[in-house]
Amino acid sequence: MTSDVTLRQLRYFAAAAETGQFSMAAASVFVSQSAITNAVLLLEDRLGVKLFDRRPHGVALTAEGHSFYQHARHILDSLQDALREPRFRINDLHGAIRIAATYSVLGYFLPPLFARFRANYPDIDFDLHDRGRRKVEAAVLCGEMELGVVILSNVDHRERFGHHVLMRSRRQLWAASGHPVLEQPYPSLADIARQPYILLTIDEGEESNRRYWTDNGLAPNVAFRTNGMEALRGLVAHGFGVTILSDMVYRPWSLEGKKIEARPILDAIPHLEVGLIWAKDATLAAPAEALRQFLIQACGN
Repeated sequence: MTSDVTLRQLRYFAAAAETGQFSMAAASVFVSQSAITNAVLLLEDRLGVKLFDRRPHGVALTAEGHSFYQHARHILDSLQDALREPRFRINDLHGAIRIAATYSVLGYFLPPLFARFRANYPDIDFDLHDRGRRKVEAAVLCGEMELGVVILSNVDHRERFGHHVLMRSRRQLWAASGHPVLEQPYPSLADIARQPYILLTIDEGEESNRRYWTDNGLAPNVAFRTNGMEALRGLVAHGFGVTILSDMVYRPWSLEGKKIEARPILDAIPHLEVGLIWAKDATLAAPAEALRQFLIQACGN
């Protein structure tokens, strides 16, 4: 019976899903690895489905596991918001927040956070703009926008802004299920360089890729460039090449249902950082300040 499922089991399962390794999950929630393993086994038994594929290098969510993770994450986030609500709802705020965000951040990171914020502040509206990173920076600096959410790891001279890292997302190799490069538990950049490479160009993807390839004295064998995330998923899933992208945008299948697997990379690859920026010396209006505090606390970084 699902009535036997506990919040502790959901937390342990979420930690395993987010780290990709039971040992790392155990360290992140300060329990033994056996506690994580037992929680996952109990959940799989209650649900009657396999939540993870076990691999030599760690674990990866199955399609059923990915779906269950979305529900588990919603439950855990809703609990945290309920505990914070008395503090957030001290003032019955009204008004609008002028905020800009870049494409991938707006598409893959902000919507659930905005939904949680609106549940706490139903009378605050978003004046939301989708812009490139440099345009977001300029709009924040001149006061047109109160807040910006960008890939902070791409920002030069971030000391120009008030800023806060909201999320660090590891970059991993993506390849079609059964691709030869996946036979190694930890492929290196040199291994990946021998494969056709699918390069995502949105949100300065080409510049970010070049930086860590160059740092390791290598270059990818670029076969295709695309600014479409679903086009990239399709090309990777059908075996036209591999790519390196962050967990923020990972999904284990293409639109056609073809499997995409992710692997940690042997070489040191910098994490993608998503962050909040605001004018350094500005006093934010109450609605914008409420969102700033909410995002910082909700993301916990």
